[in-house]
Amino acid sequence: MDNLWLGLISGVLFGFVIQRGGATDADEMVKAHLMADGRVPKFMVAAVALSALGLFGLQSVGVGRVMVLPVSIVATGLGAVIFGIGWGISGYCPGTCWAAAGEGRMDAIFALLGGLVGTLLFAQLHETLIPLLYLPTSMGPVTLTDWFGEPGGVLALFVVFSVAVWLIGLFWGSPAEE
Repeated sequence: MDNLWLGLISGVLFGFVIQRGGATDADEMVKAHLMADGRVPKFMVAAVALSALGLFGLQSVGVGRVMVLPVSIVATGLGAVIFGIGWGISGYCPGTCWAAAGEGRMDAIFALLGGLVGTLLFAQLHETLIPLLYLPTSMGPVTLTDWFGEPGGVLALFVVFSVAVWLIGLFWGSPAEE
């Protein structure tokens, strides 16, 4: 039960942070997608990097648990395309959509409903899609730790995301530059 409270508290804190970072504002997301403002992409990449370090910390004290699922090139690629199209059309990714809907943004509520319909559709087609898209290119459960060892995988992830933040700052505009 303590883990449930930890999850609830961390979820509320994460929602607060993404709201304060501007990730629940579709207009800010549009600026990020048009590479006109790098604040939201920097924030999101930094949030993922810090979350990875937090998960590593939780695992090291025996609280965190990770379930590694098999990786499939085609299924992941197709999912990424669908994810990107949905994000581009709505201005929200799934996490920011829930937080924006919690703020009462009507566009986010419609995006949330679209995501739920997509989830229902996938659930109905799941048994058909697995042998067609998932199994032929499944690589099994692969992690950065498999490639770099422990704690090299976490360090590699941190370095990748740190470089990503730097590249976003290099190529994306910022409001001060306008």
